[in-house]
Amino acid sequence: MTAALLAAACVMFCAAGAFAADRAKAGAGAAVQTDEPTLEAMLGQMVMVGFRGLMADPESAIGQDIRAGRVGGVILFDYDVALKSRTRNIDNPAQVLALTRGLQAMTPDTLLVAVDQEGGRVMRLKPRYGFPDSPSAELLGEAGDPEATRGVASAMGQTLATAGFNLDFAPVVDVNVNPANPVIGGLGRSFSGDPEVVAQQAGAFVQGLHEHGVLSCLKHFPGHGSSTGDTHVGLTDVTRTWTEAELIPYRRLIAAGLADMIMTAHIVNRKLDARLPASLSEKVITGLLRGELGFDGVVVSDDLQMGAIAKEYSPEKAAALAIHAGADIVLFGNNLNYDPGVARRVVAHLVKEVRAGRIDAQRIRRSYKRIRRLKDSIAR
Repeated sequence: MTAALLAAACVMFCAAGAFAADRAKAGAGAAVQTDEPTLEAMLGQMVMVGFRGLMADPESAIGQDIRAGRVGGVILFDYDVALKSRTRNIDNPAQVLALTRGLQAMTPDTLLVAVDQEGGRVMRLKPRYGFPDSPSAELLGEAGDPEATRGVASAMGQTLATAGFNLDFAPVVDVNVNPANPVIGGLGRSFSGDPEVVAQQAGAFVQGLHEHGVLSCLKHFPGHGSSTGDTHVGLTDVTRTWTEAELIPYRRLIAAGLADMIMTAHIVNRKLDARLPASLSEKVITGLLRGELGFDGVVVSDDLQMGAIAKEYSPEKAAALAIHAGADIVLFGNNLNYDPGVARRVVAHLVKEVRAGRIDAQRIRRSYKRIRRLKDSIAR
């Protein structure tokens, strides 16, 4: 039964016909390549959004975005922060499966359907909704048994796959440098203060998810474990507390081929970039993550509506900066602030940025290829 449900959730990519090439970037007199997606189609794959609703409605804002190709992925939540309501996307297992299946049915492509299911205090699929409980990363790290961690993650992967999810925004690979950290250590989200233990435990966690065809996402690059503030609220500076040891889990997991996707953090680290937060920094994403660490997989931003970014930049500006920096997917949770038109505006803005030459068209093509490769890996 699980395999059948997973197959339904991971719809095989099927080309709906050859896309017209983007003539505006082809140049005068250049040959038009009819097998290349339009610029709008490529950019749509680079946008992931949250939405309101327990049912899949093709005429809703998210339904229209999916059918128009303006988003390549969605993220589900159980609690609506803006409304302070438990009515969001998750009520019970049957309802969630119907929702994720309905969303996938709106596109011939594979839609990334994501959720934050870490275990412990960060789980959107909670026992109160009829889903199994799972221990926190902190408890798993303290137990020190990678096989047990793999077993926990495998059970979690089965739950996710059965509910129609193909991407888990987990595990957290932040090193527990500051146990009082309000958003990492203080919530039991880190496996350990030892980066080697973090790498070992996170690797086992990823393997467990893979047993059920669920993709993982390592977070929050280049390290959020030493922070003293909450990036949901505003900028958090880790310049004095961060060390290169926080990169060790990423080095180990990238080298082991266990990094499906990496999420950037909104932290400020002036050792790495004197001006921009990591999620908008070319020095951090292209220079450090891609250049020094050799990661060529999909990079996703943390939610660009979090206070650290939203207080300084519009959604359109933040998306442009993140993509220019090297991000492949820009995430708008639509939970801290609900904006049903964000995908439409962001894609339209990015089209203008590319056509004006402020974002390199080759950057978009590289991101599109990475996303296609990732989606093909779950569609097979």
